[in-house]
Amino acid sequence: MAGQGSGGNVLAAICSFFIPGLGQLVQGRIMSALMFFLICAVSYALSATIILIFMWVVGAIFHLWSIIDAAKFRSE
Repeated sequence: MAGQGSGGNVLAAICSFFIPGLGQLVQGRIMSALMFFLICAVSYALSATIILIFMWVVGAIFHLWSIIDAAKFRSE
């Protein structure tokens, strides 16, 4: 895959901006993609309840982490 700072990583970061984990999926990292997507989806879903309204912060942190991870990924 593409190296750090390449157009592939920029595309992956943009994909992760819209859907957490999509950038990792574009890079071929299926387990990372599932982890980011599920954690963000569950956190955002739980934040819809009055009791767990703070969970949007957890979702936002993992969403941002997903974007940064996709942008800084280096294939070996």
